[in-house]
Amino acid sequence: MTTPVNRLRPRRSCLAVPGSNPRFLEKAQGLPADQVFLDLEDACAPLAKPDARHTIVKFLNEGDWTGKTRVVRVNDWTTEWTYRDVVTVVEGAGPNLDCIMLPKVQNAEQVVALDLLLTQIEKTMGFEVGRIGIEAQIENAQGLNNVNAIAQASPRIETIIFGPADFMASINMKSLVVGEQPPGYPADAYHYILMKILMAARANDLQAIDGPYLQIRNVDGFREVAGRAAALGFDGKWVLHPGQVDAANEVFSPSQEDYDHAELILDAYDYYTSEAGGKKGSAMLGDEMIDEASRKMALVISGKGRAAGMRRTSAFEIPEA
Repeated sequence: MTTPVNRLRPRRSCLAVPGSNPRFLEKAQGLPADQVFLDLEDACAPLAKPDARHTIVKFLNEGDWTGKTRVVRVNDWTTEWTYRDVVTVVEGAGPNLDCIMLPKVQNAEQVVALDLLLTQIEKTMGFEVGRIGIEAQIENAQGLNNVNAIAQASPRIETIIFGPADFMASINMKSLVVGEQPPGYPADAYHYILMKILMAARANDLQAIDGPYLQIRNVDGFREVAGRAAALGFDGKWVLHPGQVDAANEVFSPSQEDYDHAELILDAYDYYTSEAGGKKGSAMLGDEMIDEASRKMALVISGKGRAAGMRRTSAFEIPEA
């Protein structure tokens, strides 16, 4: 019997940190990112991967990651490094690890394989079985075609992540700028991809995370691309540079006005549906009619605001009789 994982951790900003770079691992602990993932895949040269595993274990066990979701991205199952990545990191630092990120997921079986390996390690080491979550990264056409099955493959899955660079290469997209629109296409070339990932995530109560924007000094460009994903309903985005962290936290948090309004809707709906409020199914809040659908929409905004630590600046006042 596995323990359900916490799938709703704040992930507005997911900071990538090379697992082979102690200086960056030290600095990441002081940045206001919701999540930090220590990378054994693309950010580590092949010859550096074995030592990086042990560096990551050291920093997970000895570092101060207070307030952050702690994740390690291992190498994908087509490589020779994956099983040793998982065994070394989880056996060495399992109690101080929240999730394993699996890149280039192409089918549900790859998630099941990681789940089984994690369970074996947890049982062997005496860790709580099922506590460590899985983040699945979609980076090619096959993965996108199988994303619904991937999202259902394990109770450990917490997020579905879009990996734009490898994906663009896999479909021969005509662009060299990751996350930017390809020349010659007048619409949003990523809309279908993002929506398919989002639907698979939401249908299974998972979070959806957008991938990186590689022009790390172009914060305006980052905001624009992040805003696209946030508008659709994504929960957060990867950040590759400290300068992107604040922008991600802002873009994926509701505005103060929207947060206050959502909390007012929830309070007003609670009152008007109560005995004291007349047991109404719908009511007016100022010039706006609110009902059960309004409450559900408000719950989304209020939940994101609360997760971001926002404080309301207005209060619902019971109308005079």
